[in-house]
Amino acid sequence: MLAEKAVNQGVAPVTYGQGDRPPRGDYASARADYTCDQNWSAYTPEEHALYRRLYERQAAQMRGLACDEFISAVQHLGTPERIPRFDELSQTLYKRTGWEVVAVPGLIPEEAFFALLAARRFPVTGWLRKPEEFDYIVEPDVFHDLFGHVPLLFDPVFADYMQAYGAGGLKASRLDACELLARLYWYTVEFGLIRTPQGVRAYGAGILSSAGELRYSVQSPEPSRVGFDLQRIMRTRYKIDSYQATYFVIDSFQQLFDATAPDFTPIYRAVRELPEIEAGAVLPGESLIAAE
Repeated sequence: MLAEKAVNQGVAPVTYGQGDRPPRGDYASARADYTCDQNWSAYTPEEHALYRRLYERQAAQMRGLACDEFISAVQHLGTPERIPRFDELSQTLYKRTGWEVVAVPGLIPEEAFFALLAARRFPVTGWLRKPEEFDYIVEPDVFHDLFGHVPLLFDPVFADYMQAYGAGGLKASRLDACELLARLYWYTVEFGLIRTPQGVRAYGAGILSSAGELRYSVQSPEPSRVGFDLQRIMRTRYKIDSYQATYFVIDSFQQLFDATAPDFTPIYRAVRELPEIEAGAVLPGESLIAAE
């Protein structure tokens, strides 16, 4: 929601307040915290049908590529025959992990995004792409946000990681370190891979909501797959106009949560003293994780 989304995910690189045109969405209806009403009754039968097509395309690819936690949790979104009601979904989600889903007009500023995560409120874009945007869309829509992000909020450890990330973001904005923290979000929440007994699997929302990158990220020999390293991630640039050249692989969601526990202030300081790493670069002595 705060970081650029990649073209290959069906979402072109756009950041709130930037670009050739204003972001799509009714920002006049937003409250001070950028949340708004979902207005579920305004969705048309055609939009519900389009959501179902998007859902079914991705669901058909999950086995052997997505992590088991995601596959188990995606059912909580309810029937794919209609766009979920956020209030109903929030009731189920809150009982599991204390999170709720809130509607937003679209991309929102960093501070507002961090504040919502820190309060265990996940912002989901209210509108759905047009039929002609089935494979390509400029901003993240309700399908990307719901299908890609929300299922793992049912996992207690990942849910705690997201809250910790939001709290860390509020601090990063005061330390002028949002770019470094955005790289962590990009390489975990959006494009993260996880090691499992069955092999590497995807858990990042940008991968899981992509028609093409899901298989590429797990099976292609082309990208570099590197073990999770916080400073390495914060130093590494990322691709916004193609499939990722580098993926970072965690051993567990607990590892991810534990990485957010320390005070990042000295980490930001250390990272700024080191050179940036280009996407796809392999460092001397660095071992890579093989494709499936």
